[in-house]
Amino acid sequence: MSELKKVDIPEMPEPILLKHKPKSINKKSDMDQATQWLMEGKYVLVEDEYSTGLKLLSELKKRVFSKQMKENFKKYRDQRSAYYFYSNNLLSRINNGKIGLDKAPEIGWLERFYSESPELYLSFPQIQGLNSSWQWYMNGIQYPILTEKLHPYYGTYFPTRFDHLLLFENWLKQQKSEIELAFDIGAGCGILSFQMLNHNVNRVIATDINTNALLSIKEDMDRMNVDSSKLLTLHSDLFKKVDEESDLIVFNPPWLPEKSDGEGLDDAIYYKPGFFERFFTEAYDHMKPDGRMVILFSNLAQVEGYHEEHPVITELALNNRFKKVNLIKRKAAKKSKKTKRRDNRKNEYIELWELRRH
Repeated sequence: MSELKKVDIPEMPEPILLKHKPKSINKKSDMDQATQWLMEGKYVLVEDEYSTGLKLLSELKKRVFSKQMKENFKKYRDQRSAYYFYSNNLLSRINNGKIGLDKAPEIGWLERFYSESPELYLSFPQIQGLNSSWQWYMNGIQYPILTEKLHPYYGTYFPTRFDHLLLFENWLKQQKSEIELAFDIGAGCGILSFQMLNHNVNRVIATDINTNALLSIKEDMDRMNVDSSKLLTLHSDLFKKVDEESDLIVFNPPWLPEKSDGEGLDDAIYYKPGFFERFFTEAYDHMKPDGRMVILFSNLAQVEGYHEEHPVITELALNNRFKKVNLIKRKAAKKSKKTKRRDNRKNEYIELWELRRH
């Protein structure tokens, strides 16, 4: 399959393959028993209404989570991982791109991805993820540094916090000379690429290992009439498929160490051992002699009690590849009153590191 074809085919949730007949439930079923089945690793199939599945998930949350766990980030994450594992045993039928339950939401992704499948099974977390993604995609996201909305494609990382975008926007405004070529590594929805094109960057290459991210960028390029000669998307793991040297490398990496707990886009939040070592090695080989790098990061790991060293500080201390030009910090904004997610930002600072190649 050619590289172009790979990028044109979206990544989508894998249907659940059943080896045995699942347990069936409806709104009259014993939810305690159904919860126990989920935690025993048994598949449970909702047979009547969509709300029955939501009710069972609510019961599962009560069983798995505790208020005490939310005060400890690592323990809370372990409980979240357990909930994710158990909840994926709760299933619904999908028939020709429709949820096979009464009073279920209509989700455009289902029609796009599975319209030719007469029957398959998806887990409720998969369906909920598709539904949430569809709302973001249809409504779009208005970022304070762009005049037009972005419409992130399913499975594409997009920032919901703006602190690092504002830091980068101010940095771009301060650049006096034109930048001929910039790389946006791990571009996600492409927000940093679009920012750069709004300033004095002539050409951007946006890379991502996620094919859906590239589809997302291409769709928004079409909406905003951005010429492909100005913004090129490249399906690449970091710099693997990049064969040019740049004047500027921009990188908004994951901010927390440790492996992903299996929730898909958590790979955009948690980095694995050796990740930064590989990035800095490849970045050095893809920078012009006078090239610069901007890394958007945070002290979130230290705030949350992780003991790993700061990856940028470690690189500067151990290797002689880059030197610090500037470090700009911004106090993390307070969480929205609407969000129910755990948050600890009073000691968090967002960082913009500007490095130059030695």
